[in-house]
Amino acid sequence: MKNIVLFGPPGAGKGTQAEIIKQEYDLFHISTGDVFRYNIKNNTNLGLLAKGFMDKGELVPDQITIDMLSDVVEKNSHVNGFIFDGFPRTESQAHALDSLLENFNTSISGMIALEVDDEILISRLLERGKDSGRADDSNREIIENRISEYYNKTAILKTYYQRKNCYYGVNGIGEIDEITSRIIDLMSKI
Repeated sequence: MKNIVLFGPPGAGKGTQAEIIKQEYDLFHISTGDVFRYNIKNNTNLGLLAKGFMDKGELVPDQITIDMLSDVVEKNSHVNGFIFDGFPRTESQAHALDSLLENFNTSISGMIALEVDDEILISRLLERGKDSGRADDSNREIIENRISEYYNKTAILKTYYQRKNCYYGVNGIGEIDEITSRIIDLMSKI
């Protein structure tokens, strides 16, 4: 079973590459944003708990997020593995994810981090903003803040996965198929 944490700053191409990797390796893609939206929309107990925090502008506690992810992993434990997108974001979440996967006799195979220069990220996001209609993709200052937040909050995870010998940086610059090729080469070694 291959379990991948897919990471990279906003605009690095995580969503695009996750979709390709999912198809190529028959993995189950878990986006925490999608998991939250599903639970809230369906008024699950966990969704109602999460919504209570979100409505107050507070972060959802790790345990609620882990419980949601646990439900998804349990319901899909027959798959070849998982791509975790947007989780973990902190070292405590990484420990919690490790514990969750241990319950299913598996572990993280690797953290793949798409590495892209900031100016390219900004350019990609501004271009995407023309079509997406997302305010956070249309304003350079907001984009720069999002990129800064990514580096400030996730740098510790790079160290965490390096200590576990499963951090893999991938050049995220180039055509989509070039980046995919780099990831596929790497996946064959993980």
